[in-house]
Amino acid sequence: METASKIWMDGKFVAWEKAQIHILTHTLHYGGGVFEGIRFYETPNGPAIFRLKEHLERLFYSASKLDMKVPYTKKELADAIIGLIKINNLRDGYIRPLIYFGYGKMGLDPRGCKVNVAIALWPWGAYLGDKPVKVKISRFMRIHPATTYADAKICGHYVNSILASLEIHEKGYDEALLMDYKGFLAEGPGENVFIVRKGTLLTPKLGTILAGITRLSIIEIAKDNKIPVEEKNIREKELLQADEAFYTGTAAEISPISKINNKKIGKKPVGPITFQLKEIFTKAIHGQLPKYKKWLTFVD
Repeated sequence: METASKIWMDGKFVAWEKAQIHILTHTLHYGGGVFEGIRFYETPNGPAIFRLKEHLERLFYSASKLDMKVPYTKKELADAIIGLIKINNLRDGYIRPLIYFGYGKMGLDPRGCKVNVAIALWPWGAYLGDKPVKVKISRFMRIHPATTYADAKICGHYVNSILASLEIHEKGYDEALLMDYKGFLAEGPGENVFIVRKGTLLTPKLGTILAGITRLSIIEIAKDNKIPVEEKNIREKELLQADEAFYTGTAAEISPISKINNKKIGKKPVGPITFQLKEIFTKAIHGQLPKYKKWLTFVD
């Protein structure tokens, strides 16, 4: 992977190759950490971070579900992220804040563990590439909401995503789709999902999925452009009858889906509503649409 020169760790800028932790770091063993994925983009006014406020709010929300006492404020972490972009002299990339239980105690009860915070960033292109993707419904079910906080971005949740990804990649697909415990469409391993049917944009209701920030942005863009939006339970049959489908996410951005379970979706690899939303979103994140500059935190 491409790297940067510095990582922020507990208030200090550390050389990339020296950003290390102890092997008995609690979160490494039990998955009890939280993280965010945030992007920053080149704009006519210099690099800008996409929806920084919302990402930090979700980071602190996730930490609260593990009763983590974060030793920094949201503003301090926002300043750290801006400083990290500047010191690495990058104009476009991906940001990974991580809050974790550190070294000093083992056992499942994390009380008494030190809470550490690290922020890394690096150049990163579109997670799923630039072409429409072929996906498959995984045999693995999305995590049951009664077993965890499904709307928190907790490290351990992503073992579920890893299993689904391994399964479908071995079968030659680009990405997985997961259904929830009721048999309704949930999300991808690291993305929310939308479909289009008869001109209406449909997406799974909150409850068993992550409340994606890109998802929220696409819903707002759709409504601004008079595209009907409905959050609802979606069965597999309705999914496979979609006129269009696409993933959303910080890493994936807007990624069109061309096939599901080898069934072609729509008449074109990228449908007209998907194309429209992707085009507007791309302009928005690059600071080209005044209406959406409220989403951007400028670094310079």
